[in-house]
Amino acid sequence: MNRFAVPVSRGITRVTDAALGPYQAAVIRIGFAGTWLLFLLREFPDRQEMYGPDGPWSWELGRRIVADNHAFTALMWSDSQVWFEIVYALAVLSSVLLLAGWRTRTMSVLFMVGVLSLQNRSVFMGDGGDNVIHLMAMYLVGTRCGRVWSLDARRVRLAGEARARGEASRAAGPDRVGPVLWAVLGLLLAAVTAAGHLGAGWSAVFWGLWAVQALWWAVGHRARTPQPRILLDVIANVVHNAALFVIMAEACLIYATAGWYKIQGSRWQDGTAVYYPLHLDYFSPWPALSDLLAAHGTIVMLVTYGTVVVQVAFPFTLFNRRVKNVLLAAMMTEHAVIAVVLGLPFFSLAMIAADSVFLPTPFLRRLGGLAARARDRFLPGGGAKLPGQRARGPRTPEGTEDAHVGFSA
Repeated sequence: MNRFAVPVSRGITRVTDAALGPYQAAVIRIGFAGTWLLFLLREFPDRQEMYGPDGPWSWELGRRIVADNHAFTALMWSDSQVWFEIVYALAVLSSVLLLAGWRTRTMSVLFMVGVLSLQNRSVFMGDGGDNVIHLMAMYLVGTRCGRVWSLDARRVRLAGEARARGEASRAAGPDRVGPVLWAVLGLLLAAVTAAGHLGAGWSAVFWGLWAVQALWWAVGHRARTPQPRILLDVIANVVHNAALFVIMAEACLIYATAGWYKIQGSRWQDGTAVYYPLHLDYFSPWPALSDLLAAHGTIVMLVTYGTVVVQVAFPFTLFNRRVKNVLLAAMMTEHAVIAVVLGLPFFSLAMIAADSVFLPTPFLRRLGGLAARARDRFLPGGGAKLPGQRARGPRTPEGTEDAHVGFSA
């Protein structure tokens, strides 16, 4: 019995003691927020035709399908032009702030609201990458994705360093922005609920998230003993680890499903499937490049069979780090090629962001170090240390204290 009890207890301790994969969660946050932001900016001139009142999928058609599938979209609350512009602007703003890691708990919820509002308004828009962003936007709400590479992490670090030096600073002082943000969003949520725009399910979701924010702040600032804060940290870690596991499972399911469906297709079996999209005008932004690739039958055959092999095999390689990393690099390269050759940049960016959850931590930390050195080189003073601040090497977020600075990671 003890032979099984020890590994089980270690596993429970690992899942509850820390938010696993902080760098992976951060790169997913940055990847999906950046992808959605670039999409919104690129489609800004055509936003009216895609999601607004001038679109072929009219507001009345949108209202009917939402009434049937009970999907959430704030754009169904009003058909006015002003309301559409407000929602679109908030979607852009929440993407920017989530990308920077400012109040990530709150911004992840607002990011989800923006994604669902636009995508559920016009369900036939998108190229496949929108489905990935749709799912990941909901999963991100459960993650502690601001523990590293974020303004939240920077604020926590500065507050801890100031307290360690016995100095008073704005970073170490009471958090005022968080409660104000919480109060404003609470008033807006109350107004929306009173107007009857939220169904029972979505009302429970948003009010539950709002109440969790209040509980987190209250325990972090009013609890007289550390036990309540420890309990909340354990719950947050469990939710984060579960959400990260779901993201990984979702990515594996996408590849496994795509691979096994390809195996059943005759064109994939004879090695010619890649040839045909290269001759479609819609998927040929660079016709000369498409023709060049299509003219080499061996390349077409290798890419066709290689795609199937990689997609089917990847979920089975997760327990072999070296093989997994090779296939991961192959899949990311494949998506980069798809972005250029087939003209699907946002689908490819969304899939690369999803793949990033499997990137090894040492690689991500080296990548972060390179980014920091590039920042210091091109932004003089960007990496300057505060008076009395000591140089320090990379550290894991688990060593960072005061996770209860309001509405942050």
